[in-house]
Amino acid sequence: MIRIRLTSIAVDDQDKAEAFYVGTLGFQVKQNIPMGSVRWLSVVSPADPEGVELSIEPGGQRPEVRAFQDWMRAQGIPWTAFQVDDIDAEHARLTRLGVAFLGDPQDMGAVRGATLNDTYGNLIMLYQAIAD
Repeated sequence: MIRIRLTSIAVDDQDKAEAFYVGTLGFQVKQNIPMGSVRWLSVVSPADPEGVELSIEPGGQRPEVRAFQDWMRAQGIPWTAFQVDDIDAEHARLTRLGVAFLGDPQDMGAVRGATLNDTYGNLIMLYQAIAD
């Protein structure tokens, strides 16, 4: 059986991205290992510290990565998605903290979601499963 245990996102500044993903979104650092001029930096949900890790990869400053991020943003396509318990409450909390969303939460079939700009080159979808 195949399982997803680690996924990644490219950012242009690991230090600032760590402050956003930990301080604003509420993740906790799982790995913080120096690797020369960069780090292996990953975060997890405090609700599931042994769950899927998000590796915050350096590379957003590289032209080919930046071009991909620019294309994704122009198309309105999130790089990844995070599940939340209450999208409306999370949207309100993050908006108060200054996080920029592309719009208010919307029903999208089996989920209700909203897309935020992490300011490090990526769009991120937050979604809540809609109960039947």
